[in-house]
Amino acid sequence: MSTQDTPLPSEPVDFSLDLNGHEMTRRTHVMAALGSDWDPVEALRGEEEAYDMLYSGLDAEQQRLYDTLVEAGVLPRRGSGRAAA
Repeated sequence: MSTQDTPLPSEPVDFSLDLNGHEMTRRTHVMAALGSDWDPVEALRGEEEAYDMLYSGLDAEQQRLYDTLVEAGVLPRRGSGRAAA
């Protein structure tokens, strides 16, 4: 009997795949691509500055929408609660 003639199981089959080895290889490649001079604290500071710039200078309607998104939990509250903080 060939594998093509084997009937499919009628019940679910347990299946698991361990990707830990692949994940460690992926992380190794990511860290190599970032380089030895990558500074995670500086990268986070840069992200925070970018967010501050993104949400600065909003007009009244944009500020209202920003406040609505913060209240809904979609965006985190920044600074003093005003987008331009």
